[in-house]
Amino acid sequence: MNEQGTRLTSEPTTLGVVGGGQLCRMLCEAVSPLGLEVVFTDPTPDAPANHVAREQIVAEFDDEEGLKKLAERADVLTYDIELADPDAVERAADEHGVPVHPHPDTLRTIQDKYVQKEALTDEGVPVPAYRAVETVEDLRNAADELGLPLMLKAREGGYDGRGNVPVETRDDYEEALDALEGPAMVEEFVDYDRELSVIAAQGDGETALFPVTETVHEEEILRRTVTPARTDEETRETAREVARDVLEVMGGRGVYGVEMFEDDGEILVNEIAPRPHNSGHWTIEGTHVSQFEQHARCVVGMPIGTTALRAPTVSVNILGDGGPRDVSLAGVDDLLESRAHLHWYGKEEERPLRKLGHFTLTGDAHTDAEDEDEAEKATDALLREADDVHGKLRFEE
Repeated sequence: MNEQGTRLTSEPTTLGVVGGGQLCRMLCEAVSPLGLEVVFTDPTPDAPANHVAREQIVAEFDDEEGLKKLAERADVLTYDIELADPDAVERAADEHGVPVHPHPDTLRTIQDKYVQKEALTDEGVPVPAYRAVETVEDLRNAADELGLPLMLKAREGGYDGRGNVPVETRDDYEEALDALEGPAMVEEFVDYDRELSVIAAQGDGETALFPVTETVHEEEILRRTVTPARTDEETRETAREVARDVLEVMGGRGVYGVEMFEDDGEILVNEIAPRPHNSGHWTIEGTHVSQFEQHARCVVGMPIGTTALRAPTVSVNILGDGGPRDVSLAGVDDLLESRAHLHWYGKEEERPLRKLGHFTLTGDAHTDAEDEDEAEKATDALLREADDVHGKLRFEE
């Protein structure tokens, strides 16, 4: 812990963020009350975070000069995207004497999904069975060992379902590998009961976990989250234990999005994000300290805040359904007249399944002694309300 404690002065602490998308935007919104400021680098001019950050440096994520300018203006560096070049970030940080959290070694581990799985396996963290594959013969051998169907994944660069190719039959091998055009790995198909997520915070000598969240995906894109997760307490506790074990593998401070499969009471880690995560957006309204504020607290060395649940919470992504075209969302008045909290990301272009915003609904105050049946009814009511709100939104030309 910082023995001198947190001190606020007229000179704000500045976070330098690699990436200026919606995560950086919501980080900016969260840290301003703490007296912190944000400078970021992103290749898209007028990126979403530019509306609320102090400054944008327009540069590619691996642009050495851009990262040096970022380090020169910042007191600490962090990320909102895994596409950052860890070597370039580390060189820029070293040149200007600023820390980087999470550590670039953690980013190196996470960027390669096979290396990530190896690191977790070495520490005893449960994951689906997996194999590295380069050739059709490798894929054939993996299928003989693990069975079909399988999920073929690009080792680097994939997110939001991109870089994932299902392998259903032996006839799919060559076409699946050709679709990825690069180093790949394959995982056993997990016929899970539900998908879960835990946002895990690693601070300066302390850790904390947000409540276990249920994540609902369609076409491998997150559509909604439900908190608390609709599973039994024993399974939620297992998920928390696994998330604690994941933190032991990760180096450097910050929050980590730990995505999991629940399979007949067993918890398997799917993937890890070394940053705030879409599955944690609900925390803005659903907890006293959001994942974004928590990330900033951890990165700059402030004490970790409470992760206590305020109330049952449902969050729904607003995804593009056409385009490419200029963004124009109608039906917003119905949302604003409801109990929903809207978060609009300020992106200029709509594309199919592009994340353009989200909204959150919270229920009545949560108590640990709440009857499980009543809690389930309250959650079902929240989901129906969310469906009603979402159903009135529509994108137009």
